[in-house]
Amino acid sequence: MAGKTERPQKIVADNRRARFNYEIGETFEAGIALTGTEVKSLRAGKATIAESYADTKGGELWLVNSNIPEYLQGGRYNHPPKRPRKLLLHKRQIHKLAGAVEREGMTIVPLKLYFNEKGRAKVELALARGKKLHDKRETEKKRSWEREKGRLLRQRG
Repeated sequence: MAGKTERPQKIVADNRRARFNYEIGETFEAGIALTGTEVKSLRAGKATIAESYADTKGGELWLVNSNIPEYLQGGRYNHPPKRPRKLLLHKRQIHKLAGAVEREGMTIVPLKLYFNEKGRAKVELALARGKKLHDKRETEKKRSWEREKGRLLRQRG
């Protein structure tokens, strides 16, 4: 009996800069409410979440400043590329995120935008705290030392 073949996650957009600018804390997976042309544009692999963030308004969580370009064959039914998009989370998770932002001064940062195994668009969010300049320098030093150490070990053995 042949089982279902599971599709791997298809990553559409990755926010690599977030790991450098922020200390990543707890992560959450959220659904995202999209229109038809936005989904088609995402399936084509065109989106950027580098400058985006999540914000709470009226007890709901919104993804702000993410760019999903217009779908070329969309015609007059196209969407605005930088519109705020509603994120789908449980109420308890939204309250937890909003409380951390208000009390502890944290930021809700999207790490990646992808399609899961079922073909649904998802966003991986993280509670993050901004790094200071000296923290960023320390991260850069560690990264370059690890790279150099790997080179030296390859040369020796």
